[in-house]
Amino acid sequence: MKSYFSAPETYAIVLKETMQPVGSIGLMIGSASDKGIPDAEAEVGYWIGVLYWGQGLIPEAVREIMRHGFDDLNLEKMWFGYFDGNTKSKRVQEKCGFRYHHIKEKVPCALEGVFSTEHIACLSKAEWISIK
Repeated sequence: MKSYFSAPETYAIVLKETMQPVGSIGLMIGSASDKGIPDAEAEVGYWIGVLYWGQGLIPEAVREIMRHGFDDLNLEKMWFGYFDGNTKSKRVQEKCGFRYHHIKEKVPCALEGVFSTEHIACLSKAEWISIK
């Protein structure tokens, strides 16, 4: 757990009112991602506590990490994946403008020995500029 939260480009998601951390978000740039992407691209990943689901915190955090990635880090493209059945993450993809790219079957999940279908979308810097 320590290595994940101390990874480059990983940030806490905090409640504005209390500054209490409730999750994390990060960019896995180039080879740090399992998507086989070049160094000018990154995968967005996040986690948030169940008590904070459905409050709009993740779309807000994703939009900010997109701004940071495209404006500050000058990334060319961002990737975003979610597993079958995770309708909340699918909705975050849609809200933030990511576009369907492909499906990957039999992807290992967080649980040892469990595999699922991953739905992968992406967004280029040019596309982001047109929707921001």
